[in-house]
Amino acid sequence: MQQATALMVQGTTSDAGKSTLVAGLARVLVRRGWRVAPFKPQNMALNSAVTVDGGEIGRAQALQARAARIEPHTDFNPVLLKPSSDVGAQVIVHGKAVANLSARDYHHYKPVAMAAVMASWQRLLAAHDCLLVEGAGSPAEINLRDRDIANMGFAEAADVPVIIVADIDKGGVFAHLVGTLALLSPSEQARVKGFVINRFRGDIGLLQSGLDWLEARTGKPVLGVLPYLHGLFLDAEDAIGEACAEQGEVRLRVIAPVLPRISNHTDLDPLRLHPQVDFRWVGPGQTPPAADLVVLPGSKSVQADLAHLRAQDWETYLARHLRYGGKVLGICGGFQMLGRRLCDPLGLEGTPGEAAGLGWLDMETTLAREKQLLNVSGRLLDGAPVRGYEIHMGVSCGAALSRPLVTLDDGRPEGAVSEDGQVAGSYLHGLFDTPQALDALLRWAGAQGALEAVDLAARREADIDRLADAIEGHMDLVRLDAALGQALFATAR
Repeated sequence: MQQATALMVQGTTSDAGKSTLVAGLARVLVRRGWRVAPFKPQNMALNSAVTVDGGEIGRAQALQARAARIEPHTDFNPVLLKPSSDVGAQVIVHGKAVANLSARDYHHYKPVAMAAVMASWQRLLAAHDCLLVEGAGSPAEINLRDRDIANMGFAEAADVPVIIVADIDKGGVFAHLVGTLALLSPSEQARVKGFVINRFRGDIGLLQSGLDWLEARTGKPVLGVLPYLHGLFLDAEDAIGEACAEQGEVRLRVIAPVLPRISNHTDLDPLRLHPQVDFRWVGPGQTPPAADLVVLPGSKSVQADLAHLRAQDWETYLARHLRYGGKVLGICGGFQMLGRRLCDPLGLEGTPGEAAGLGWLDMETTLAREKQLLNVSGRLLDGAPVRGYEIHMGVSCGAALSRPLVTLDDGRPEGAVSEDGQVAGSYLHGLFDTPQALDALLRWAGAQGALEAVDLAARREADIDRLADAIEGHMDLVRLDAALGQALFATAR
């Protein structure tokens, strides 16, 4: 059997466009009939997804799998790091949490992580025509070169060609590309097959002299200049996006705090996309405005993030908000905060101990070593269908759970609603994703009148196709094939 063709996309910086370029290229290949899979050896992100084989991977790789029209699998992201502090992270290998390590300890662990990476790589090579690999950060981070498994360290070990993408919207694109290339070793430089410039807006004719200079200076081709795609919506790997819908007649005002260790904030994307929802993130030091609904999002360090909310005086704000008839919804870590007590006897998210919760739901939560990783579906109280996934170490118990927000398809109750109906919580990430559930929850929160339907899955699919169209229109795929020595991107299978 012929081994799969592989291509790695590395970037000059974080958020240069690696994730989106891999997703777009995957859809281009699928359109041509190729069996393609994404791969990110090592990811550091607090946005994650549950896979078909019951593990956990970065959400960007789940998006790329959808672009390739396949189910997300743990092999697509064999090593995931979920930061729990500025110097430490939970280490997830092949979808399962294996340790909490400091940055220094993880550096010594990297040979073990690399073995897991290569095991996944070999399995994927045998099952696909092409693998599209995403790097992490930048390959020019000199302090991370030793034992690197995320960028050139992996590319060298797996013998994979590389293209480098840079974001021109940030400024300094030529310095970024030339400087990155200059900081690579000779063998790594030879591995680079060309450049892609991302998020260009303006007259391409005014850029041409710079492109000619770049090719002459480096001897590497510019394989494409991708346009700035206004309003493009794709699941964020980590960065928090602002509202991205054109505002219509506002039916509901919604706010959510930006927590220091916020996780799976993509849960709130349907609110950001809704033209009748005035949605705002509230950052540290900002005064929360009046709202109809406050959403407390997920957290990787629930006790620490709750202490942050208290230091920012959110507890006073929320008490006043509820007194005047507002609604509060907690998701995962935010759900746990709404209870009477938070217990972490094993120190899984910090120093062992416990703390008082906000006390608006009659329950308490204890962190257990075994993480729950489940894809689930069910129905809200009004019968609206809901789909989501659970990623949590907390085990909650108490009288509030006898009034569930969701009944799962297997009959299990999930989440809770307060006796007065003002406060609710759930462990389900993706609670707003189905149009029916979104509509039902907005109405629970006070929205009245006709609501427009927002279908997150349909919007995501349309924007993946829009991205692929831009790649087909603005990248020289014939030249890319030539650089790879393989008829692939410009050829149907």
